[in-house]
Amino acid sequence: MCGIVGLYLKNKKLHSKLGLYLSGMIDSMSSRGPDSAGFAIYNNLKSKNIYKYSLSFNSNTSIKSFEIESIKHFNDLQFTNISDHTIVYSSALPKKFIPYLKSNFKNISIVGYGKSIEIFKQVGNPKKVVKKFKLDKFSGSHGIGHTRMATESAITTEGSHPYSTGEDECLVHNGSLSNHNNLRRRLIKKGKEFNSLNDTEVAAGYISQKISEKKSIINTLSNCLQDLDGFYTFILGTNKGFAVLRDEIACKPAVIAENKDYVAVASEFQAMAHLPNVNKANIYEPEPGVIYKWGK
Repeated sequence: MCGIVGLYLKNKKLHSKLGLYLSGMIDSMSSRGPDSAGFAIYNNLKSKNIYKYSLSFNSNTSIKSFEIESIKHFNDLQFTNISDHTIVYSSALPKKFIPYLKSNFKNISIVGYGKSIEIFKQVGNPKKVVKKFKLDKFSGSHGIGHTRMATESAITTEGSHPYSTGEDECLVHNGSLSNHNNLRRRLIKKGKEFNSLNDTEVAAGYISQKISEKKSIINTLSNCLQDLDGFYTFILGTNKGFAVLRDEIACKPAVIAENKDYVAVASEFQAMAHLPNVNKANIYEPEPGVIYKWGK
C-alpha cells in the first residue's frame, strides 16, 4: 500500500502555491506509506537552453567538492542545494553531462533531468521529508508525489518514487507488477539502465522507451494495459501535464477532483480536502483501464 498524489494547476495565479498545496496532499498520505517519500515539481525556466539536473548525494560525497570539480569541466553551472539534493542548472546537453557524472561521481544519483522537472526523494516519514526539502516554498504548474510502503525492493532513496527514466518524465505508482523482471531484461537489451530492483522503475523505463519511439502518451499508456501484468494506479508526469491510468481490475484506489482552477488526483479524498473550493469540484473515481490526461 502506497499513497500517490498529483496536482495540475489550470489557473496560473495559483502557480506560486503549488508546493504549499502539494505538501498538504503528501502529508495526508503519510499513513499509506511511512517508509519514504518524494515529489516532482514542474516549473519551466525562462531560458529554453538550460537543463536542470536533479542529483541526490550520499553521505560519502561532499556537495561542495562536487561543485568545485564539475565547474572545471562545465563553466556555466549553477547550483541550488537543499538538504542532500542539488539542482544543477547548465546548458550542457544530457548526452554530455550525464555520462560525465556517472564516470566521475559514483556516489551521486541522477534522480531526474529536463528543462522543467525537479525531483526530490528520501527515506523517512513523509511529513519530515516534505519539510526537509521545503516543498511548501516551491512554485510551478504541476507536480506529483508519493509516499511509500516498501514491497518490491529495499527501503532506500533509490527505491523511492518518483522514478524518472527520460527527459522531463516521471512516474509514481501504487500497486505491484508481476512481470517486471522479464520486462527489465527486455529493456536492458534495448539500452535502458536501472538503478534499483523496484518494479516502478521498470514501468517508468517501459514508458520512456515507448515515448522515445515517438509513441504518444495515450498510445504509450494503452500499451501498458497490454504489456504490464499486475495491479497498478499510475500518475505519469511530463513537462506538459500529467496522465492517470488504473489497470483493468482497478483494485488500487484513486479519486479525482476537477474544477476550473485545478485537477487533483490522490489515493484518497483526504489528500485533497484542504484544497480551495474542492467542495465545488467534480469529484469522481477514474474508471478501470481508462486513460485520463491533462495538459497538452
